Amino acid sequence: MNADIASTGQVHGRGRVRHGAVLAVTSLALATVVSAMASLNVALPGIARETHASQTELSWIIDAYSLVFASLLLLAATLGDRFGRRKALLGGLGVFAVVSAAATFSSDPVVLIALRALLGVAAAFVMPATLSTITTTFPAAQRARAVSIWAAVAGASAVLGLLASGAVLEVWSWRSVFWLNVVLAVVAAIGTHLFVPESAEPEKQPVDAIGAALTVVGLGVLVYSVIQAPEHGWGSTRTLGGIAVGVVILAAFVLWELKHPHPLLNPRLFRNLPFAAGTLSITLQFFAFFGFIFVVMQYLQLVRGDSALVAAVSVLPMSAAMIPSARLSPRLAARHGARRPWTIGLIAVATGLLVLAELGADSSYWLILAGLVPLGAGMGLAMTPATAAITDALPPALQNVGSAVNDLSRELGGALGIAVLGSALNAGYRGSLDVEGLPAPVAEAARSSLAAANVVGTETANPSLIEQARDAFSSGLHLALVTEAGAAVLAAVAITLLLRHTRRTPAAPLAATIEKDTHPAPTH
Repeated sequence: MNADIASTGQVHGRGRVRHGAVLAVTSLALATVVSAMASLNVALPGIARETHASQTELSWIIDAYSLVFASLLLLAATLGDRFGRRKALLGGLGVFAVVSAAATFSSDPVVLIALRALLGVAAAFVMPATLSTITTTFPAAQRARAVSIWAAVAGASAVLGLLASGAVLEVWSWRSVFWLNVVLAVVAAIGTHLFVPESAEPEKQPVDAIGAALTVVGLGVLVYSVIQAPEHGWGSTRTLGGIAVGVVILAAFVLWELKHPHPLLNPRLFRNLPFAAGTLSITLQFFAFFGFIFVVMQYLQLVRGDSALVAAVSVLPMSAAMIPSARLSPRLAARHGARRPWTIGLIAVATGLLVLAELGADSSYWLILAGLVPLGAGMGLAMTPATAAITDALPPALQNVGSAVNDLSRELGGALGIAVLGSALNAGYRGSLDVEGLPAPVAEAARSSLAAANVVGTETANPSLIEQARDAFSSGLHLALVTEAGAAVLAAVAITLLLRHTRRTPAAPLAATIEKDTHPAPTH
């Protein structure tokens, strides 16, 4: 974030600021909420076996967090800027710890879904407050380095969350993942109390509560309709009607934001084509990433029979390929322009997903590795120019908006990826599983999820049911990953079209246009 932005905040002194401690604490708080998006994926087989959750309920257990997180991110950032970022951190981390502790005592999937949604509320207050705290407390000479560390933590936390969860699951049950959340949140809250100074924006702008409500309702209806589609049928009135209602509400949000003097997110920003391209690309990249993590963790444990830790370690080659390609991407962009490595990266993502779509019940790890490497390398190539397009398109006075949009794109893409890919997996699994001739209760249990089919097959001494269920899951996995690959190709085509005749739009004229149209005060 720019120095001009930092100068607009007020830091209320608590003695000399220890910048190293502030960075460590905010990084830990960020890692706590970001890792929670991915960490529970490793525990899904255990949750399914113990709570008897269906495949649809497993999707909701994961996605309730991401959906609420994304829906409230802009509003929570605005409230934190207005009333105090330290208060937002302490309140968010406190709620996160308490709700995580409550989740360890639950054995009902519906209760788990509700608690994960509450965790999403807490996370929405924590994440934006971490970056805003850094930019308002660090001097200009240290700010760029601090922000780069923040970005690295944000990118690495999902994989680290998988590894940490896999490690504790080797010893304890799925509840240990929530206890890990408690420990991290408590330590971060104590650090916040001891080291983080209070800061807030000097000018108190009205809060766009109606815009926030439209976002929550619109995204909620849309994601609900997608996740429940396999239950009701993709062509059913309930599914299509729900999707239509969600789209209409989100369109109403856009119209409301165009008229509001202090919008949560000004739609006019998307007149800048590089900004629009970056936002679309980040959304679809994290659509692919979190959707992939959701389906592949179940495949590795339930189909291949890997332990939680082995499953988490198995996806590390993706990160190993992502890191060097992310460092290479700026050099390629400087030499050939941003569009070329950006597009190549997205095509590599699609290629990796298509390779992984060929996985079956008896596939070797070499096939997994052959898909993970281009997937990770492509993510690294495409992510850097996409993020730069968002920030470079905006003037200093709107850099905080760019940061908020980047965060929102990540979380919204993850929520939609889990919803769509989970739904495709469920549809493919149900459509491929042959339960003819089985007693009705056994058939319904087997159709609910692969974990349930494994349990039923074992209890009824029916190994053929287990084999059929694993093959059916592989069919669902194929459908899900082909859908993801299609999203990556769509992103590549869109980026090519949006940037084909576009030169860098000057930031100052863009700011002047927005100021003339709406007279906004910059908000997260």
